[in-house]
Amino acid sequence: MSPDDVVTRHERRNLSVLAVQNVVLRIGWIFKTESVIMPAFMDAISGAGWLRGLLPILSRLGQSVPPLLFSDWMRTRPLKKTILVLTALQMAWPFLLLSLLWWQLEDRRQWWMPVLFLVLYFYFFSATGLNQLAFGTLQGKLIRPNRRGLLLGIGGIVGSLGAVTAALGFLRPWLMLPNQDGFTQVFLFNGGAFLIAGCVALFCTETRDDDGTARPFHLTKPFQEAWKTYRTDRAFRRAARVAMLFITSFLLFPHYQWLGREQLGTSSADLIIWVVAQNISVGILSPILGWVADQFGNRLAIRIAVFASAATPLIAMSFVNGLSPLTPGWYWLTFVFLGLVPVTMKAILNYTLELVETPDHPRYQSTMSLCFAIPFLFSPFVGLAIDRLPFEIPFVVVSGLIMVGGILTFWMSEPRDSLELAEKTESVV
Repeated sequence: MSPDDVVTRHERRNLSVLAVQNVVLRIGWIFKTESVIMPAFMDAISGAGWLRGLLPILSRLGQSVPPLLFSDWMRTRPLKKTILVLTALQMAWPFLLLSLLWWQLEDRRQWWMPVLFLVLYFYFFSATGLNQLAFGTLQGKLIRPNRRGLLLGIGGIVGSLGAVTAALGFLRPWLMLPNQDGFTQVFLFNGGAFLIAGCVALFCTETRDDDGTARPFHLTKPFQEAWKTYRTDRAFRRAARVAMLFITSFLLFPHYQWLGREQLGTSSADLIIWVVAQNISVGILSPILGWVADQFGNRLAIRIAVFASAATPLIAMSFVNGLSPLTPGWYWLTFVFLGLVPVTMKAILNYTLELVETPDHPRYQSTMSLCFAIPFLFSPFVGLAIDRLPFEIPFVVVSGLIMVGGILTFWMSEPRDSLELAEKTESVV
């Protein structure tokens, strides 16, 4: 039986297992959204804008550098699902520790708490980066390209329904508890969800790869290879430029909830509305963009999403400056557009999978993740700018950068065109 036949035979089961794993992960993820919950927790222990500005850079560095360093090692592992399981377990324990600490502490504004939180935050996203690399590699191995959009859609719809149900049933009352006591239950819940997600991945049916030989580890070698990939592969380079411009949208993530709270006078109850709006948006947009990607290619899905994302900072500004015909109570629409960000990132990574053969998937995925990280070097400066300048300046600049990224999608290649041409050539021969 050929490798393609093996993939086809078990694809339905593996697609279902990966979808369930993605759904459970999404349910846990809503309890730690970077746009609402994490900045709110940072404000509870500190409140400094420049510390909020560190959250995006730590999250993106964690999701970019470790995957790059370990991509060659992951390539040589015979079973990728084992890595998916272990990294999910590593995602769980930082939040379980935070839950225990928050439950024990009476005075939560300890001088060491922001430092510890930032360290755990970086560790969590380092494990998340490796988990995403393992998921992408396993998906590339077990799911055909024209079925990956379906996986994205299923995870988006069912994951959003589960996440919203959990948020309304548990997150809302927990965040309304006095003295921010609810963070104990919030962190316990999402830590538990990540544990379960790791166990679900064990049910994938995966054939063992031949044991590869990892090259001797050199700290600088992965970065040299990433630069070589960027420099020599024109199709990848064009996609990476779009990705870097688009990902600047993340630089404003911690500040949207600050904007609503400080400029519009919203309350803790609004946090739940924003979280729910963002997750429902992901659930609706995932199958739509997934269908576009399966039918017309990821390039068109990326183009649509990037142009739409450019409007997000402008929508937030319109509410604060009174330019919107809607009342501030409709500020949640901002978070509807923020739902485009995680969906677009997955579409970009799926696009990357189509540029190369399966053995090169870890290297290309980790290199794209590193490209995602580069704009985050400016995240603390965005936080300082919002503290010291009119907030409209960084918001307009980010919107403009995303718009340029949308324009550059017209120079991206479509891998499906090359695949279809190759298939036609083979049929003629």
